[in-house]
Amino acid sequence: MAQLWGGRFTKETDQLVYNFNASISFDKRFYEQDIRGSIAHVTMLAKQGILTEEEKKQIIDGLNGIREDVENGKLEITDKYEDIHSFVEANLIDRIGDAGKKLHTGRSRNDQVALDMRLYTRDEVLELDSLLKEILEVLLKLMKENVETYMPGFTHLQKAQPITLAHHMGAYFEMFRRDRLRMKDIYRRMNYCPLGAGALAGTTYPLDREYTAELLGFDGPTLNSMDSVSDRDYLIELLSAMSTIMMHLSRFSEEVIIWNSNEYQFVEIDDAYSTGSSIMPQKKNPDIAELVRGKTGRVYGALMSLLTTMKGIPLAYNKDMQEDKELVFDAIDTTKGCLALFTGMLRTMKFNDARMEESAKHGFTNATDAADYLVNHGVPFRDAHGIVGQLVLYGIEHKKALDDFTMEEFRSISPVFEEDIYDAISMKTCVEMRNTIGAPGKAAMEKVIALEEEYLHTEKSAGWAE
Repeated sequence: MAQLWGGRFTKETDQLVYNFNASISFDKRFYEQDIRGSIAHVTMLAKQGILTEEEKKQIIDGLNGIREDVENGKLEITDKYEDIHSFVEANLIDRIGDAGKKLHTGRSRNDQVALDMRLYTRDEVLELDSLLKEILEVLLKLMKENVETYMPGFTHLQKAQPITLAHHMGAYFEMFRRDRLRMKDIYRRMNYCPLGAGALAGTTYPLDREYTAELLGFDGPTLNSMDSVSDRDYLIELLSAMSTIMMHLSRFSEEVIIWNSNEYQFVEIDDAYSTGSSIMPQKKNPDIAELVRGKTGRVYGALMSLLTTMKGIPLAYNKDMQEDKELVFDAIDTTKGCLALFTGMLRTMKFNDARMEESAKHGFTNATDAADYLVNHGVPFRDAHGIVGQLVLYGIEHKKALDDFTMEEFRSISPVFEEDIYDAISMKTCVEMRNTIGAPGKAAMEKVIALEEEYLHTEKSAGWAE
């Protein structure tokens, strides 16, 4: 058992207790952050005269050697070590001797793990932001290409009014854009360095915490040592933000699943993102969309688990907090994987334009426009509503869209109708008359698309982190 403590103990830790207590099986994933933090720490110690320049050089060379050997497979991180910190320090001492024993001067595992987790999370926030930008780029492309692709808009899963595919994709653009804003917000709020907080009460060594923070790209040091080692708010915020991303992906997946069904046939999912049936040769299943929908609950579970863990923990550090890592690691991996796969599926998906427009027509989505037509010809709206209701009933009984009514059929219900009714209720007119900002009309959509394009070009993926 390689561990960083034990001097006051008179016998070995029970193996089951050691295994239960150890975190190496999962915290090994931030070996790079642990080494990066240690290099900054010893650089600061040398600047402050706590270590000599020669000791600093020996330690940094040793740490870089460990990193290189892990990356090229020469050195394996095993469960011989209690955690990633003991792995790095034990191997450093083996390589450089007594100088390696000075690495831990002026710090505790409490502030060390707080730093490692913060560095790791900060890196992952940038990765998530990049994936969000990628899906936004795919959505913007679809919006540009489909400002005149007509389809039904829905409320209560009932066909409601005609919109365009560009407008529908634009709704998801707004959702994922807000998700990027949350990443930006989380990054800025968490970007303070806990190293130097010690176990909970700082240290008597003359550390320069501002310098350490600067070396690691933080905006400054944290301002309370007790909070520094026990803060997990940023992880809860990230889990909440990822839960929202997954909720957006799940909503989108649900629509893709519906649109892919035989009854709708709005989309065809590329073969690379579909699967077949072991018994029914005709099947082409939207498994990626279904799995994304299913994995949403997994990320929600991580959020609720960490909230539950943190709710009863007194200040400062407690071992319960070790439970944060597996939850966050899994949620990050899940969200990143779902974003990447969904983006690929969306990029290769084919839309059935004719089928969508026909569905809008036969769903009486232009009924409101027929009522507006009557109002514009002097009929009170409540009377117009009733007249169009009769038209829709007639259309359902005779399996006809409003666009396919004869003039005689229109006039049999109201003599107000004239030949211009056909232009008034065409999909093109119904959509393009709606041109207030945010509406599906072509002019309105083109304004929005220009704004979204400007946003993507000016808001670099990690520009706010530089």
